[in-house]
Amino acid sequence: MKQYLSPLAFNLKPSGIRKFFDLAATVEGVISLGVGEPDFATPWVMTEAAIFSLEQGQTMYTSNAGLIELRRELSKYMAKHQGLSYNADQEIFITVGASEAIDLAMRALIVPGDGVLIPDPSFVAYAACAEISGAEVHYVTTSAEHDFRLQVEDLQMAYTPNCKILVLSYPNNPTGAVMTREELLPIARFASENDLIVISDEIYSDLNYGGEHTPFATLPYMRNRTLHVSGFSKAYAMTGWRIGYVAGHPDLIQAMLKIHQYTIMCAPIMAQVAALEGLKSGETAKQEMVMEYDRRRRIMVHGLREMGLTCFEPLGAFYVFPDITATGLNSEAFAEQLLKEEKVAVVPGTAFGPAGEGHVRCSYAYSTQQLQEALTRMSRFVKKRINCK
Repeated sequence: MKQYLSPLAFNLKPSGIRKFFDLAATVEGVISLGVGEPDFATPWVMTEAAIFSLEQGQTMYTSNAGLIELRRELSKYMAKHQGLSYNADQEIFITVGASEAIDLAMRALIVPGDGVLIPDPSFVAYAACAEISGAEVHYVTTSAEHDFRLQVEDLQMAYTPNCKILVLSYPNNPTGAVMTREELLPIARFASENDLIVISDEIYSDLNYGGEHTPFATLPYMRNRTLHVSGFSKAYAMTGWRIGYVAGHPDLIQAMLKIHQYTIMCAPIMAQVAALEGLKSGETAKQEMVMEYDRRRRIMVHGLREMGLTCFEPLGAFYVFPDITATGLNSEAFAEQLLKEEKVAVVPGTAFGPAGEGHVRCSYAYSTQQLQEALTRMSRFVKKRINCK
């Protein structure tokens, strides 16, 4: 049946994250550090709100844009906690996870042949969504030398006149890098001077261990040219609920909403009810999870350094991105051999772009017991190769 497939669908690479997740599922006794999946349950107050809504028969469609109560609460939350001002009626709508928002943004903005600037390494979906929409992907290399923070000089090197979109993701997946307001200002000037629309994926904004998060839309001249994308999956342990949102200029939002109307209709009402309750009363539970992630982060960084790997300190999200070149292996070989010999699953850095070579991504969204056992196994694996060199 392959003859019936479009060349785009046939040639699209499968997710490198899911490849190793599926492979790990076939290995008995494996400890997987591969997927960004919180090991916490969704705070009960949110789950209870969803259950109660179901008991009351709330199983219908909502507005395409989502419950107005949720959008209004989001507007208040962003104003209070992030310094963002968006009108709930025209500038915010609810999506099926942040991933749908990214896909909609690409489809609403891209004309085939447009260029999209994507930091490398970064989340696997950005390049795929751009390619599906007919864009040319321009990778902007980031490196451990600069703690994987985007440098305007590298943007200038990757930029071509056909570029229309810049994708940002800080705190970053897979590296855990964050950027301060001062570091983001040159990026904002570059975007303004080159007439770029910025898709700022801030799904990990609440998982920040080094200071205050700066929403990109708060920077000078950026509000109207930024699509602020976020959601509840990571900070509220709601990955399976599939609930996200996007805020931006009404012209951009309305174009995205039209595509959403035809392809999705609306986000599930029970997930929207749970998210609404989270904004109202889930802050304490969220902060408790953040504190625990921070503790695990320090355990992982210390453990990786102790075994002889170079590992810059990630200050956001729940990933570490150690340099594994000391073992003499490339990213793919390291991940495959570690899984085979020690039954620990990590994701090759190359799954996130060419600049990920020489690194692997390890998630610390797992219990301390699992992390410590994984570090013990990894240490055996790493020291065996370092000592043999």
